[in-house]
Amino acid sequence: MIQNVCAFIEKHQLLQKNSTVIVGVSGGPDSLALLHFLNTFKDQYGITVIAAHVDHMFRGIESQKEMEFVINFCRELNIPCYAKQINAARYAEKHRLNAQQAARECRYQFFLELMDQLQADALALAHHGDDQIETILMNLVRGTIGKGLAGIPVIRPFGRGRIIRPFLAATKDEILKYCEEFQLAPRFDPSNEKDTYTRNRFRKYVLPFLKKENKRLHEHFQYFSEVFLDDERFLEELTKEKLNKVVIRKTNSSVTIHKQEYKKLPDPIKRRAVYQILNDLIKSGSFSAVHIENVNEFLMKAHPSGMLHLPMGLKVIKSYDECTFTFQSANSESFCYTVPVPGKLHLPNGKIFFTETFFGIPSYKGDDVFYLPKKWYVPPLIIRSRKKGDKMTIKGMNGTKKVKDIFIDKKIPREERNLLPIVENGNGQIIWIPLVKKSNLEEISITNESYIVLQYKEQ
Repeated sequence: MIQNVCAFIEKHQLLQKNSTVIVGVSGGPDSLALLHFLNTFKDQYGITVIAAHVDHMFRGIESQKEMEFVINFCRELNIPCYAKQINAARYAEKHRLNAQQAARECRYQFFLELMDQLQADALALAHHGDDQIETILMNLVRGTIGKGLAGIPVIRPFGRGRIIRPFLAATKDEILKYCEEFQLAPRFDPSNEKDTYTRNRFRKYVLPFLKKENKRLHEHFQYFSEVFLDDERFLEELTKEKLNKVVIRKTNSSVTIHKQEYKKLPDPIKRRAVYQILNDLIKSGSFSAVHIENVNEFLMKAHPSGMLHLPMGLKVIKSYDECTFTFQSANSESFCYTVPVPGKLHLPNGKIFFTETFFGIPSYKGDDVFYLPKKWYVPPLIIRSRKKGDKMTIKGMNGTKKVKDIFIDKKIPREERNLLPIVENGNGQIIWIPLVKKSNLEEISITNESYIVLQYKEQ
């Protein structure tokens, strides 16, 4: 085992000279063996080793004794040790988490604080080869997608440094023999024997069967993990590149894509494109392969419109050539404001409406600005949501046209129509629909003239 772990450390360059390594130690065989191993070879690797222990206070006196055991173990080997008691049950209740999630969050927060306090470079955790097998199998069964299928990473960023896992090269049996050989007398957590936890069931019933087929199973799973992760990183970068042509608009709470451009993507990139969009919007990762396939099928259907509901209140809304992933609901409530001149209004759709006076020859032209000559200004200006039967005279055309027909011609999604502002003057005449249509009241002269300038902008 020692030879394999040393080769693994060398292959992945897990330990750097003159670095400080914190070892997460529970007192169980895995973490105790890792602490002993790193302390034994600390001079060879030129590292400083520090132990960190968290008592989650789940088992009262029993878990407190485990903390005392870790402290005494470190004292005997002259290893600096930082231990802390955290009421994980109270934390779980406060944050509505299960016991395991709460314990993990409490533990990692302590490790994070300790790394900053001690200016440490790495946090070494004792996940081993059997843990890797269990994790990959569990993720496959759960329908995990993306990098999650690679299981436990050998290295990952953490705080000011990184997490390293040298024992992924070892099996549980090898670690137990190591403990026996060096008379480490680790503590055993009785909860690891309960069938309540999914991981325990995989460990007790699935792994023994697989290991009968191949005793070096952990090596094959570790190879799969590393190769799969390399491939996934490459495809991830390729997907980001392809998404640049597919994404039309992007904010913190929504992403709009071009449907036809999406359909041109190869299937492996399609899946990863949807995954990246969902991952950007739903940080908790509350979605699986089923959701990815549902979104892909929804996007590939010929029907031009529709809505798909996803976890965490995320909706996928298809309309004409576009598809929007958003948490926002189309607000059907009407609005109506008097526009101050000069002044500024915050609109229900998150945009800002500015007004100001201007004298001269306008140089900037665009759909987001409207120049109303003062001679045509009939106060007050009103900005409101659309009404049934709305009509306007369009710049460059004779007669009037229904606003509904304008929206249809412009392929404005139904769910956005009630949020688009309508600007009318004191005569009730619609003079502008920002970004959509202008009336014939915008008249820009080549001579200096006074204007009321209306602008429609992002916040």
